[in-house]
Amino acid sequence: MSDIRTFHARKGRVSAAERDGIDRLLPVFGVAAVELDPQTIFSGLPIILEIGFGLGDATIEMALAEPERGIIAADVHTPGVGRLLNRIDELGLTNVRVLHGDAIDYLRTFVPDGCLNECRAFFPDPWPKARHHKRRLFRPDLVHLMAQKLEPGGYIHVATDWADYADAMRTVCAAEDELTLVADSAEPLRHRPTTKFEATGLRKGHDVRDLLYQRLTTTNGQR
Repeated sequence: MSDIRTFHARKGRVSAAERDGIDRLLPVFGVAAVELDPQTIFSGLPIILEIGFGLGDATIEMALAEPERGIIAADVHTPGVGRLLNRIDELGLTNVRVLHGDAIDYLRTFVPDGCLNECRAFFPDPWPKARHHKRRLFRPDLVHLMAQKLEPGGYIHVATDWADYADAMRTVCAAEDELTLVADSAEPLRHRPTTKFEATGLRKGHDVRDLLYQRLTTTNGQR
């Protein structure tokens, strides 16, 4: 199951400004394909991995609201990557880096265990058809992977507007021994702004849920 992609590669026209942002700024604000060093990437700030940032508007808002935390924002959608890079440059942000690629591959290959303060995924693809559930981001092997990469006391924060996906998330996260539920809310948690996908879901009458889990703090293998 580990080689099953959790995303659908969307095609979109890349504007001249977005292409320029990628060419000019990805070498500056991009994340290199080397082992993550939590002491150097943001000068020791707590690190958030945002899995799938879309157009990056929520990323920018949260980075501005929380300058004391560093965000590695990951997405495969090229136009969104270019747009976010340009916004980082325009605003002079120092606490955002961009990963143009698969966040799960990055987690497996380059992120040491126990070094992330938070994994967040806002409105990941619900893959609503039963035959596609194997592609969901929140499935046992990937939740276990996220938990491994969190520091003790670190968080997984997810939001969805699909009720059955929220139920599946609850089931999968409850089965992960290293996680405990902190909040299950109909309101945004931890300064999360409204996203484009959320607004679309609300217009359709969907109920939005924010789920927040925390990695247990352990001492000598005991909870």
